[in-house]
Formats: sequence, structure tokens, C-alpha cells
Amino acid sequence: MGTVLDSHFLALTAIVTVVYQFIFFVITALFKFDQVTDFAGSTNFVILAVLTLVLKASWHFRQIVLTLLVVVWGLRLGIFLLMRILQWGEDRRFDEQRGNIVRLIIFWTLQAVWVWTVSLPLTLVNASDGGGSLKPADVIGWTMWVFGFLIEAAADQQKLSFKNSPENRGKWCDVGVWKYSRHPNYFGEMLLWWRIFVAASPVLEGAEYLVIFGPLFLTLLLLFVSGIPLLEASADKKHGNSGAYRSYKKTTSPLILFPRGVYGNLPGWFKTVFLFEFPFYSRNLPQEVAV
Repeated sequence: MGTVLDSHFLALTAIVTVVYQFIFFVITALFKFDQVTDFAGSTNFVILAVLTLVLKASWHFRQIVLTLLVVVWGLRLGIFLLMRILQWGEDRRFDEQRGNIVRLIIFWTLQAVWVWTVSLPLTLVNASDGGGSLKPADVIGWTMWVFGFLIEAAADQQKLSFKNSPENRGKWCDVGVWKYSRHPNYFGEMLLWWRIFVAASPVLEGAEYLVIFGPLFLTLLLLFVSGIPLLEASADKKHGNSGAYRSYKKTTSPLILFPRGVYGNLPGWFKTVFLFEFPFYSRNLPQEVAV
């Protein structure tokens, strides 16, 4: 077993995460100021990455690279989301939560669990001695992380530019990478965190492979809880009576980047089993005009 299982790193990162998220929860609850929500989540990853690297101080190349990858991702996403919400004003996700302390508690608790859990592979790597010489898994993980990062960053910027154009008001985004996926930003995020796990794998032994729960938790969260389901429901209610939107949804992959001409002709069972096109993603389409 590596040193992480008999160290205090797991407890330390949990405590730091809870305290950090609690501070922003108090700000949100007292001042009804929710613009810092996403910033609090993204920067928490950066804090855990740097903290575990510095405290262990092994300074193995693998630890430094993985820490840098997480810091770059966290700062890019945190700053982008903060700038976006300051430009847009209130975060509509919190319209039903601002006056409901129980819902706020649930949200911030889930965010703390998300940060700590998804950070597990890096926490373990930084808590170890570094895991010896570099392996093919390191290079594969780092390379594929770059692809995931670029997809997420491109998707975020393309959608922001689309939304900021007055002529696109009331339309759904289908430019750039959004032509090939209804949620390319989530695809990029899943890809990069799974590759962080791959790059961490040379350090893992035995029960330490349980840190796979980090990227798995992120994937389940985005597929079934707070990511795609909420956005699909919102888009269906807004555009569901549009034939063009229904055509877009039928021919555009929900997650994995896929050519429309190919995706639109695939059988439904194939889309569900291999491409995450779950039936409940369309349960909010108006029934009276169902096709």
C-alpha cells in the first residue's frame, strides 16, 4: 500500500474543503450573493492540489505535472465562470434556493463532496512518494487531458460568444463543437478527469484503485443529477415546440462528439447503450407535438 492510506491527507483535504465551502455558503445564505458559487468550487480544486503537493514535498515530476494540470483547469474554469456570471447577473439555478436554507445546504454539501471526491486521484498521487519512473499511462493521461481541456475551453468560449450576440437571443447553441454534441463542455470535463485518473494509475496499488470513484462520481453527477438532465429539461421546455429544435436534438449526440449525419441515423438502442442518449433526457418535450 502507498503512504496515503496511513497518512492524514484524506482527512486534511476533507476538512479544508468543508471549511472553504462553508465560508462561501455563509456568504450566499446571508447576502443572497450566489455569483461566487462556481468560483468556490473550481478554486477549491486548486487549493487541494497545491496544498497536498507542498505539504508532502516529494516534488516528483508526476506530482508536479498533475498538480499543474488541475491548477490550470481550475483557474481557467473558475475565472471564466466568475466573469460570465458577473456579466449575466443572477445565477438562475438558484432562483428556488435563495430563500430556502435547506436547499442551499444540500447544494453546498454536494459541491463539497464533488470537490473532495473528484480530487481523490491527485490527492493520492501527491500524498505518495511519486511512484517511481514515468510510465506510458502518464503520457497517455497527460495527452488526453489536453484534448479534454481544449474541448471544454472551446465549448465554453463558443457558447458565451453565441449567447452574447443579440441575433442569437432565444436560440440554442449549435456552433463550433456544439454541432457535434449537446453538452461538449461536460464531455471535455469528464475526459480530462478520467485522464487524471489514468495518469495517477502508476502510483496505485490494491485498494487505492478505489479512487476511480472520483471520475466515476463526476460522470454520474453530470449524466444523472445536476448536469445534463437539468439543462435538457430547461431546453426542452423552452424550445420543445420547435421542429428545428427536435431535429437538432435527434441528430446531435448528448455528450460524445459525433458527426450529425452519422448520429441521426443510428438506432435508438445504440444511442442509449453506447452514447448516453437516455430516454429521460426527453421527458420534458411537449407530448402533444411528439414525433
